Parts: sequence; C-alpha cells; structure tokens
Amino acid sequence: MKVKLLMMANVFFSFRCCCFFLEKLNMLAEKVEQMMEWSSRRSVIRMNGDKFRRFVKAPPRNYSVIVMFTALQPQRQCSVCRQANEEYQVLANSWRYSSAFSNKLFFTVVDYDEGADVFQQLNMNSAPTFMHFPAKGKPKRADTFDLQRIGFASEQLAKWIADRTDVQIRVFRPPNYSGTIALALLVSLVGGLLYLRRNNLEFIYNKTGWAMAALCVVFAMTSGQMWNHIRGPPYAHKNPQNGQVSYIHGSSQAQFVAESHIILLHSLTPISDAAITMGMVLLNEAATSKGDVGKRRSKFLIFVFLSLILVLFIVTVC
Repeated sequence: MKVKLLMMANVFFSFRCCCFFLEKLNMLAEKVEQMMEWSSRRSVIRMNGDKFRRFVKAPPRNYSVIVMFTALQPQRQCSVCRQANEEYQVLANSWRYSSAFSNKLFFTVVDYDEGADVFQQLNMNSAPTFMHFPAKGKPKRADTFDLQRIGFASEQLAKWIADRTDVQIRVFRPPNYSGTIALALLVSLVGGLLYLRRNNLEFIYNKTGWAMAALCVVFAMTSGQMWNHIRGPPYAHKNPQNGQVSYIHGSSQAQFVAESHIILLHSLTPISDAAITMGMVLLNEAATSKGDVGKRRSKFLIFVFLSLILVLFIVTVC
C-alpha cells in the first residue's frame, strides 16, 4: 500500500513538474513572440512600468534587453536626452535591419513620464542611462554603460553591447551630406578669392598671417573641442526627478560639452587664444619693426591688455 502511494506521489509530482515546465515554455514563447512583434513595428520598443517588469525583469527570459532610461518630453528640457535618443535609434535600426538580427537581443526605452516607478525601483536619478539586462541573472556593474566617460555615440554603444552580449552590431548611419556641402562651399570661397586676387597673391607668402593661423589651430586643438569631437560626451547632465542640470562634470577624467562653451564665454577658448596670438604677433612686430614709435607702443599695450584679461580670468577660476 505504501509503495503504491509513493508511486502515485512520484507520478503526481512528475506531472506537476512537467506542467510547470510546459507553462514556463509557453510563457517564454509568448514573451518572445510579443517582443518580436513589437520589434517588427519599431526598432526601439517603448515600455511603461508594467511592460518593463513583465518582459525585462520577470523570468523566464532567454533574451538580452538593452534599456535606455530617458526623459524625452519637452517639459523636461533634456537636450542631451534627445541627442542620445538619436544615436540609440541609429544603433537599434542597424541591428533591426541587419542580416544577423535575431530574438536574442532587443532594444527598449523607458521614459520617465511613462515609467517613473521604474526609475524609483532602480534608484535611478539621472537620464539618459543605458543598461543591459542579461538573459540570466541580475545586471552587474558593467551592465550599466559609462556614458559620462565614453559618451553616447552609436559606435561606443555597439562596442559595449558586444562586450556584454557577444552580439556584434555594425552601425549604419543615414547619409549626411552637410559636411560635403560645407567643404564644397569652403573650396569655392577660397577658389573665388584666389581668382579675384590672381594678379596679387603676395598675401599667400605673408609670414604673419600663417603664424597667426597656425597658432590658432594649435590652441583650438588643445581647448577641449577635439576631445568633445572624439568622445562625443553629453552636453550636460539633468536629474529627471528634480530637474537639476549640471554643466560641470564631477570627475577630472571627463567633461561635458557645456564646459567648453562656458570657457568660450569666459574668453579662454579659441576666440581669446586667437586674440592672445594676435597680441604675441603684434608684440614681436613692435620689437623688430622700425616704424612709428606710437604704433609700436600701441601694439605693446594691446598685448598687455589681452594678457591681463587672461590672467584675471585664471585667478578668478582658481
């Protein structure tokens, strides 16, 4: 009798396990099918709190999810969120329309105004933020993208995703002809000026002009503009909960684009560098030329004035 009861218990337990396993498989298949359907409509799936908890946090799940937490509503006035969203869309489209596209990786977005509870659940107080939710286990520290240090360019995001998921994404950007048009206009302008001055090209051999241009380029390359161009940092950082905007980065290893603009407004970027350069050139000419003493004195005073402005600003900042 006991043996029969044990056998019946084992059969019942096995049956329940099979039912539970099949239920999980059906639930997983439904979730994958739903995610694929959403992904076929949009490369980036918009989610609220309920969808996030069901399709991203709750098991079962055999797919990885990249989530961008952002604040895109106009009243939030988050310009960096819009810039990051454009790069994110480029990356998601590159994955969606590539031959390697599969149901192993999905791109989603949670807006603060549609999922404030998600921000509170994750103790998140900044936007935009990119996180990777792996197919198994909980997100680790490396699953949060270091946006402040690396920037949010699509190529940088693709490298991070490849490191976390082993999924290689080749970024395809829509053609942008603005650079080509600007270069063509510049070449046309220079060509037109050379044509108009074709009978008098002595200005090309002007040492002073070339010296000023060379120094301006050097100062521009060391002003932080090139770092911004290479790293693609956000313009500023905005807290979506209290709306506080930070224009100065807290780390010495990174900066915001706004920092370069602030320096520009305080006359320590290429504009003032060009003025200081001009002052140096004028000072050199004043010392070597044999012209009017009044003109030489004026050039010297201009240099002293520009240098004094620079020193006063440095003292104020320090």
